[in-house]
Amino acid sequence: MKRVVIHSDGACHGNPGPGGWAAILRHGEHLLEVSGGSPATTNNRMELQAAIEALGVLTEPCEVEFFTDSQYVKNGVTSWVAGWKRNGWKTAAKQPVKNEDLWRALDAQATRHRVTWRWVKGHAGHDGNERCDALATQAVEKVKSTHTRQQLAERLAEFVSLG
Repeated sequence: MKRVVIHSDGACHGNPGPGGWAAILRHGEHLLEVSGGSPATTNNRMELQAAIEALGVLTEPCEVEFFTDSQYVKNGVTSWVAGWKRNGWKTAAKQPVKNEDLWRALDAQATRHRVTWRWVKGHAGHDGNERCDALATQAVEKVKSTHTRQQLAERLAEFVSLG
């Protein structure tokens, strides 16, 4: 099984607001950076999207060491998802799981691999995390530069109305 190291991060200007995600994948000497964004989202959704996209790049099952600065992602995937699945994607309080669509996608991607999830403190000088933060921020700026203020406001209003 190939060994891959992944770092990921999500960013949002406003929460909700325009967002970006990024991931860096390393296998031996090979390095791949991926990123993207959304005109209306939340920071948590971008953190999840980064993890989904990173694992989705892998074309075969791999042994993955995955670094995230998101306790939400790490705790969700290592502790909460199993219970949510048992409860029909409801929380312990019988409420719908927030971001269920992305949690389902992440669960599907993660089960294809042997993933060791590692949390790193964000903005603390960790090279992989700092690079992902920069790429995610660039993705936010790209979204903002390709949409007018009016378009961003309309997308945000749509996003908020969906709950």
